[in-house]
Amino acid sequence: MTKQALWTGRILTGLAVAFLAFDLTIKLLQLPAAEQATTQLGFPHGTLFALGVTQLVCLILYLVPRTAVVGAVLWTGYLGGAIATHLRTGGPAFNLVFPLIVAALLWGGLYLRDGRARAVIAPRNLAPSI
Repeated sequence: MTKQALWTGRILTGLAVAFLAFDLTIKLLQLPAAEQATTQLGFPHGTLFALGVTQLVCLILYLVPRTAVVGAVLWTGYLGGAIATHLRTGGPAFNLVFPLIVAALLWGGLYLRDGRARAVIAPRNLAPSI
């Protein structure tokens, strides 16, 4: 990978991590706006902190190079749950698209900065061998 690709990967990762760190922080601090938004989505009162801890674990796993792929997989599941929740509640289209953008930033950044991730994601010759 070129130096430019590595830096592009770092920037993509930084953008995703900045948003996710902000989101988990407001959940861990249990800010009233976050609590209100969470209950409006149908989650029981008091689940906000647990969601924040879940996000923190995913973020730590994603930021540690050795466990980054596992962290990306867990984030993908978490963000998929966010999409499903917004589909169920009939939220605006932005709330459906934004988790996809964050997931693309996570995976794109990881792909560009981590050779092991490229090995997992890279297309292989799918022709059957005889």
